Amino acid sequence: MVAEGPGPQRGGRGVNGGRVLSRDARLAPMTTTLKQQLQDDLTAAIRARDELISTLRLTLSALSYEEVSGKEARELSDDEVLKVITREAKKRREAAEAFDAGGRADSAERERAEGVVLAAYLPKQLSDEELTAIVAEAVAEAKAGGPRGRGRWAR
Repeated sequence: MVAEGPGPQRGGRGVNGGRVLSRDARLAPMTTTLKQQLQDDLTAAIRARDELISTLRLTLSALSYEEVSGKEARELSDDEVLKVITREAKKRREAAEAFDAGGRADSAERERAEGVVLAAYLPKQLSDEELTAIVAEAVAEAKAGGPRGRGRWAR
């Protein structure tokens, strides 16, 4: 029997279109993690020659550092990735405040812009009104009337 053209074993296009997948790509789950989203956004920013490349690179570097810190290397969960991104965003806010105090408005503005980029990966924060409404609803649900009733829901 004669084969009709090259098969997947010899230069053919095969199942994955001729691309060679890394071991991680073959074993990775199909869901996109937050770290993978950061890596994809970095790739897109590099292709678009965007200015947020350094912010994404520094954040991915912080994630890699967190993965290898400790006794053994591990894969970070999305919650741990969120903690690292939150820490990096806090660094940007504090740096912007320090630059403002030092009279360096241009550097402060750059730090704020980087903070906005990182904030896009963080969950939306509740406003004061939303938080007050949630607490009021919880108190009403617990039927805590007066100081005696507060002990039930404060535990």
